[in-house]
Amino acid sequence: MTTELKGPLKRELTIDEAPYILTITPDGFKLVPKGKRKGYEMSWRSLVSGEAALATALQASLTMTAGAKPSAKKPVGKKADSKKPATKKAARRK
Repeated sequence: MTTELKGPLKRELTIDEAPYILTITPDGFKLVPKGKRKGYEMSWRSLVSGEAALATALQASLTMTAGAKPSAKKPVGKKADSKKPATKKAARRK
């Protein structure tokens, strides 16, 4: 038989040798590094609806994009500069 969750339930756990506090409430859960105030918070509704997976995928793609260097390639189909720069010799002839 299960017990209805009416108030917050706190537990300590270790992830990669770092202590965290997990707080489970009727609205969702929060995972915070021990001794800190800010952490990861998620509502049960967003977890069940799939928003959590979407947010995780978006964060992963943003992290990968931020770490990647922009491409030095020129746009395809367009010439960046069709005129060759004049040399000193060609400039003297004119």
